[in-house]
Amino acid sequence: MSFQKDLFSALIKQMPKVFLLALTLAVQPVMAVDASPDATKESAVEIAKEAPKESMFQAGKSYFARVSDLFADSVTVKSDELINRAMEVIGVRYRWDAELPQSGLDGSSFVGYVFKDKLGFLLPRKSTQMSRVGKPINRDELQPGDLVFFNTMRLTFSHVGIYVGDNKFIHSPSKGTSVRVDDLGSLYWDKRFDGARRLDGSDNLGDAERQELLNEVNKLKRKSRSL
Repeated sequence: MSFQKDLFSALIKQMPKVFLLALTLAVQPVMAVDASPDATKESAVEIAKEAPKESMFQAGKSYFARVSDLFADSVTVKSDELINRAMEVIGVRYRWDAELPQSGLDGSSFVGYVFKDKLGFLLPRKSTQMSRVGKPINRDELQPGDLVFFNTMRLTFSHVGIYVGDNKFIHSPSKGTSVRVDDLGSLYWDKRFDGARRLDGSDNLGDAERQELLNEVNKLKRKSRSL
């Protein structure tokens, strides 16, 4: 039992941070219901004979690769839903360090709220951390649902928004404003454009950042059990 716990902990550390919520809350075992017990046993024996043996490490990598593919597919397939949800938040006032539309949303909390509310995936809290999730893409590769970053405080990746298509993005800009759609080609935003990321399931976050998100996942699990 101790060995299994150690193995699970090791795999968790290797797992891309953005998938922890999907793994802990969404993954369910699949059971076959259309085969008799005898037939199932025979099939299992045949598969065991033919299938090549796989190390625990390979099995772990294979499993997390499937989770990564699931996340990437979710963002692609549900990009329209994601954008529609983001549009529903237009007009919510900017408020620094707030995380719910009822109280207001800052730049990164707006992005985090939309992804968690619509896709159920937890992103890091800060825009600088978000800039290390997924893969970097060129500006001419942008698709709806991609994250776009800006240098608005003389700091790289200090602001983030969600690309919605037609060279437009939606975001919560700054104090005294509200969630709105802006044009990437406008003088202000074009000058401060700092890159874009596509959430493909990969990340290069540090151990401390990964642990921070894992703690948040555990907090959400405890809340769900108390409901």
